[in-house]
Amino acid sequence: MALLALSYLSSGLGILASPTSAAAGTPSAPIVDLGYAEYQGAVDPSTNITSFLSIRYASPPTGDLRFAAPQPPPNATGVQQATEMPSMCYQTGGGLMETAPVSIYGFNKRDTTTTTPAQSEDCLFLNVWVPPDQLPAEPLTSGGLPVVVWIHGGGYVSGYAAAYDGADLLYHADNGVVAVVLQYRLGIFGFLAGNEVKEGGALNAGLLDQNFALQWVQKNIAAFGGDPSKVTIWGESAGAGSVLQHIVAHEGNTQPPLFRAGITSSTFQPSQYYYNDRIPQMYYNETVTYTGCSSSTDTLACLKTVNVTTMQDANTYLAGTAFWDTFVFAPVVDGTFIVERPSVTLAKGTVNGDGLLSIGNSHEGNDFVNPNETLSITDYVSQLFPDLTSVQVQQAAYLYSSFGSPLNQAYEVMGDTILVCPTYFLLEAFQGRAYKGIFAIPPGLHGDDVAYYFDTTPPPYNNTAFINAFSESFLSFVMTGNVNDKFDPTNITPYWNEYFIGETEMLFNETEAAQPYVVPVTTDPGLLERCAFWHGVTDMIAQ
Repeated sequence: MALLALSYLSSGLGILASPTSAAAGTPSAPIVDLGYAEYQGAVDPSTNITSFLSIRYASPPTGDLRFAAPQPPPNATGVQQATEMPSMCYQTGGGLMETAPVSIYGFNKRDTTTTTPAQSEDCLFLNVWVPPDQLPAEPLTSGGLPVVVWIHGGGYVSGYAAAYDGADLLYHADNGVVAVVLQYRLGIFGFLAGNEVKEGGALNAGLLDQNFALQWVQKNIAAFGGDPSKVTIWGESAGAGSVLQHIVAHEGNTQPPLFRAGITSSTFQPSQYYYNDRIPQMYYNETVTYTGCSSSTDTLACLKTVNVTTMQDANTYLAGTAFWDTFVFAPVVDGTFIVERPSVTLAKGTVNGDGLLSIGNSHEGNDFVNPNETLSITDYVSQLFPDLTSVQVQQAAYLYSSFGSPLNQAYEVMGDTILVCPTYFLLEAFQGRAYKGIFAIPPGLHGDDVAYYFDTTPPPYNNTAFINAFSESFLSFVMTGNVNDKFDPTNITPYWNEYFIGETEMLFNETEAAQPYVVPVTTDPGLLERCAFWHGVTDMIAQ
């Protein structure tokens, strides 16, 4: 059936549907009117999946809106072509220092060094993918497909929408979902903190961008055939950390709710300082100095006028001053959106969302430790967490003494503290309504799992049964909230208990004969002991 072009009357009176012109044999290109703008997408003739790229969900965060909360998008006249990927937000990288003057964490597994698409401050866009024959003739008032919203990783300093083809998620869901991939401000543009930002701007602007995009989904996804009551937010690394932030936002009581469930792939939770603690305030002051705003009576107003090239130079320079492969800009406790340290909210069990699926990798920390690291484990822990007491540092070192060389011990400390244990803190808050998995296809490094669900290019272990078992677990959860509600009868994943039923996790691995090995396992008691220690010092490591 030929797809219809949709024209959503901004008056709210209804929808007009009319076919658009198209080349012979090519599916017609649909138009969706969102009130503030009309967007014309494109249909992939090989799959009949419709994509809408570069939908503006907020005003350009430039000029006076730099460091401000996101604002509604301006009205646009004429039909906007939604066929090209958006410019990415300004990017930077990880720290280069072998010792840390201060300590802020993040991860940048996915390569975002390409200059295509271009970098721009005007980057608050999202992409939408719709299965064949699912665009409604008018926005649905009920029903519709479940919706998965992808939040990219990159340590809150890098990443962009063009790196992720939402059609891959539709494929793994057997066209049973609508997919959204969003962008948000990064680095100095999205996570500059300090007293001055609190007073004259918006703290956690990058998180507020994500929140604004989720509000956009609630308002507009029905026009794409999606059900706003069945939204699952999913992210990897800092994207998974972002999911955690939305779970604890407003002390776990965001109203109205913006999603029904969350998925975290490698939950990234760095030290999250109060906005005016010494470290965030120091980086604000350093930004002011670097950009030549020190003499201004209103330094934030001055920063809003600084040339974007100079701001990006400051972004890059300050990023390089961090400890090895960690990052200087990250979410803070702002007292409004993030009211308190996440571990405090999670310990109360007050969370946004009705369910959780969390999957991590077997060797999360390796990529983020200097391979030439020569620090003893006590010195390494002290560099990571400068507020720990000497006794606490010794206790931590003892817990990792059985892992061999200081380098291997550092791998485990980094992985446990910033990625692995925060996942268990999340699980604790979702008792009875959460699932836990482990991706262990060798080498099982941070980010290795992404290629098995965003897999336009075949992943390293190109086994169909394994790929289906792994990827469909996520999409089953998106569709019903239950990983055991399989839409594919060939899926080899066995029955998956909710976590805390015998502390059971699902292991995704391969045998020595390269056969899929998907089995339930019990959580390592030693890991739980280490996480209990880190949970006991969350006030000292600012989590």
